[in-house]
Amino acid sequence: LVVTFRSCAIALQTAISCSNRTSDFPRLSNTIFHFIVKSGSDVMAVTLHTTVGDIKIELFCQECPKTCENFLALCASDYYKNNIFHRNIKDFMVQTGDPTGTGKGGNSIWGAPFEDELSVELRHDGRGTVSMANNGPNTNKSQFFITYAKQPHLDLKYTVFGKVIDGFDALDELETIKVDAKYRPVVEQR
Repeated sequence: LVVTFRSCAIALQTAISCSNRTSDFPRLSNTIFHFIVKSGSDVMAVTLHTTVGDIKIELFCQECPKTCENFLALCASDYYKNNIFHRNIKDFMVQTGDPTGTGKGGNSIWGAPFEDELSVELRHDGRGTVSMANNGPNTNKSQFFITYAKQPHLDLKYTVFGKVIDGFDALDELETIKVDAKYRPVVEQR
């Protein structure tokens, strides 16, 4: 998994300051940042370069500032580079963001879990919802997932911080990947 950005100025400043905040994470890579405008306002978009194609995600920086700050800083520092999709459940979701590839690893830019940013307006209401994976309330670190379908039972339990806006063909391809009994892709996907 490799990430490139299209960002508003505030998101860029956040990513730079956060990626340099913790000595556990490398400094900013040579990632290129771009400005885009959508409907007259700045929008933050990140492109995930996967083995099955690119997936572009719009981030909800205003609604989930701390989650997006963490995600952007991890992206900017290449933290997600070469992470595998370690969990893939058809009709449910695909998960990544653990550098150990086990589903048990990962960390936030603060070196500890951080609180949820839940909202009744941000729901798992369709294919392409992007949320933080967690082990219970306020245990967010680096792992995240993308839904394959509407998942209302996840609402107000997992922080929704973005949505897929392009690359649904790559998401379709991920969903068809053969997995083992523990929902791990038989052939690693990054």
